[in-house]
Amino acid sequence: MEKEDSALAALQERQLRILASIQRLSSLLLLPNDDSQSATLNSQPGILLKEYQGGPTSAASHQNHQNRLAKILTAAGATGFTFKRVPSNYYERSFEERRDLLGATSIDHLCKSIVMVNTQADASVKDCSDRKNSKYYVIVVQYTARLNAEKVRQFVHSLNEGRIPKKRFNLRLAPEVESNRLTGFEHNAVTPIGMRTDIPVILSDAIVKLEPDYFWLGGGEVDLKLGIKTLDFTQIVKPFITDCTYSSDDTTVC
Repeated sequence: MEKEDSALAALQERQLRILASIQRLSSLLLLPNDDSQSATLNSQPGILLKEYQGGPTSAASHQNHQNRLAKILTAAGATGFTFKRVPSNYYERSFEERRDLLGATSIDHLCKSIVMVNTQADASVKDCSDRKNSKYYVIVVQYTARLNAEKVRQFVHSLNEGRIPKKRFNLRLAPEVESNRLTGFEHNAVTPIGMRTDIPVILSDAIVKLEPDYFWLGGGEVDLKLGIKTLDFTQIVKPFITDCTYSSDDTTVC
């Protein structure tokens, strides 16, 4: 069963990469540059927005980016975090090889951040100013798990205690161009630390249960990974924590 779950997770990851590539090509051909909307999103307050300077473009910028995130984490009180550079073919490698490259305890300690958009939100919901009824969410899950969009939908609906109809919630993968614009990070680099926009974060409860309580996720650049204590992450990011992945008992496919 564990091998089957790992294979399904790997397949889902490949499908996400293919979809992201298609979305990237579509955005280059069809989508206009909406500077006014970007400016509005950039103006939102929050600790994760501090000192955002855009994506790195040189070796010096790589180091500047890492220093910027380290400064944010240190200023927020983080006591245990590590940055590691990985080979360019990192995502072509198996979970076990990635674990060994990072020195992670297990493949279950390898995690990713996914930007999702509520496609059925009321027209008045255009940004992330309301954590309980946001247009976008960043979901942090293990690579070995499968994200369950229905569980995410039900959870966000429950945050509003019945004040908003269920039909107003439908969480789906955000197009890559939107994810890039909102976070400032490209595909396979997204991290909740230092995002351009203060997007509310939902953390899988399975990550909180990991032993030891230290996990790895994107570091803002494709070849940069961040290892961080779970307690530091939850205290700094202040995510919602819930069951948002498929379990062995789930039979429906999202």
